[in-house]
Amino acid sequence: MHPIDDAPDWATQLQVTFESGASGQFVVHGNVNDRMASGGRLVNIDHYVRDEVLESFDVVFTYDLGSGLVVARGAERLSDWVPSALRSLPQGPLEAVRFVSKYLRYLANMSALDPGKAVRVAVLIRSAGQILPVDGAGFEHGALTAIVREWGSSDPFAQLPFTSILITDNLSDLEPLIAFGPHVASVQVPLPSVAELQAALTVLQRNYPGTIPESPDLNALAASMVGVSIRTIEQLTKVRTYRQQVLRYDEFAAVKKEMVEHDAPGLIEFLQSTRTLDNYHGQDELKRWLRQDIKLWRSNDLRALPMGYLLCGPVGTGKTFLVECLAGEVGVPIVKLKNFREKWIGASEGNLEKVFSLARALGRCIVFIDEADQTLGRRDSGTGDNGLSGRLYSMIAQEMSESANRGRVMWVLASSRPDLIEVDLKRPGRLDLKIPILPTSTRAESARLLLALATRYELEVADDDLARIDSLPQLLTPGAAEALVVKAYRLVRTEGVAAGEALRRCLARYQNPVPHDVLEKQMRLAVREATDLSFVPDALQYLADDALSDAD
Repeated sequence: MHPIDDAPDWATQLQVTFESGASGQFVVHGNVNDRMASGGRLVNIDHYVRDEVLESFDVVFTYDLGSGLVVARGAERLSDWVPSALRSLPQGPLEAVRFVSKYLRYLANMSALDPGKAVRVAVLIRSAGQILPVDGAGFEHGALTAIVREWGSSDPFAQLPFTSILITDNLSDLEPLIAFGPHVASVQVPLPSVAELQAALTVLQRNYPGTIPESPDLNALAASMVGVSIRTIEQLTKVRTYRQQVLRYDEFAAVKKEMVEHDAPGLIEFLQSTRTLDNYHGQDELKRWLRQDIKLWRSNDLRALPMGYLLCGPVGTGKTFLVECLAGEVGVPIVKLKNFREKWIGASEGNLEKVFSLARALGRCIVFIDEADQTLGRRDSGTGDNGLSGRLYSMIAQEMSESANRGRVMWVLASSRPDLIEVDLKRPGRLDLKIPILPTSTRAESARLLLALATRYELEVADDDLARIDSLPQLLTPGAAEALVVKAYRLVRTEGVAAGEALRRCLARYQNPVPHDVLEKQMRLAVREATDLSFVPDALQYLADDALSDAD
């Protein structure tokens, strides 16, 4: 391998690791199915490895299940070994790796006779997770594993100028003895950086000038596309070209959401929030604290910035709404985890790796996990799922505590049952701030909440209208309050009732949608988790006293 001008970091890592003698075997994973700009055109990443990273190698083999073994470079040298070798290259994986091993042993013997004529050989195995899968079994799988391990760790292979590169989407797809072998160097290909996106856009602008005109600032356009693969941008550009539409910068915020979700189908919901903390009603002490954190984040003063937040409180108290307001206030996107669990071995772990990669690529973002007590799994979930929940829990816990993510990825978990979340996941260094999100604590607060929501629904309700209502509930959640306002709105629109009178009717026989004992229990759990009791309103401080008594 040789240094390449403007090579991405992962390619430089390959070169340095091999040339230093640290390792001759690599597992390249992550964004491996993407494209990249090279030589004034867009090429597949595996082609870039073959043609650029491995340019200095005399013989380059490639293998995948579809094409079998192919000699991509140096066919004449194989003819020197066995003149008929090129006429019968093997198609099956076991025969292919045995063929390569025989050739390498031949080169080792020749090198022993004449050390000055060493031949540099590389093997590039594409879709390695299909050839050496994590759940593989039987003689052929065992034989394949043994031979490929020998390439990286045993003589004579380790003594030759030889490298083997296995390309796979996820480490979790690959046989563990290979993926996590002590002799193997793991190289992750991340989603493209701003510089790589700009280089790709330059190529696309030249090829499709009617779609990407000369006027846009490509650096700004590339910065707005962070988190999106180049292949997806290329597809979008081709579709726009076919429709004779210009790709405009001012529309890209909406387009980006679609493209990010396209790259992680069914795994995330990508949100760009337009709300701020001004839209969040009540809890002034909490908003003050959050704005202090945002100030630290914006000024890049990260030492006191939390790694994550835990929002806990009864159902309907607006935990998700608060996350949207927080993201809008700081001006970062939200990556909301959806269902990343699958029944296939290794698929769930691979999905999580993809989400982590996306979050890192976005630069600054909030990763939001709702119903965290159900989503995150547990360290020890028994034998019912063959240890899947434990593995997923371990991956998330490790990622949440990664210090390099401080100031880049903010984790926000929400739960009405924080007691079901593992204790060590809630520790400082993962979730530094645990915030109770509680219902209104006084009837005056309930009135202000109803007025704020009535204004959103364009209902004209005066303070006096609510002052005359004796049935205002004390413990009112935003979810329940909005349901009341929607019901009042319906009365206004269908029966022509005045807004104040409509609210009075709706409250006359109001019953909290959450039973009082359930609400009380969830409030106590939230207060017990609170990092700072100043987040608890004075009228609900008795919950904190009860929590202390229970602890004693």
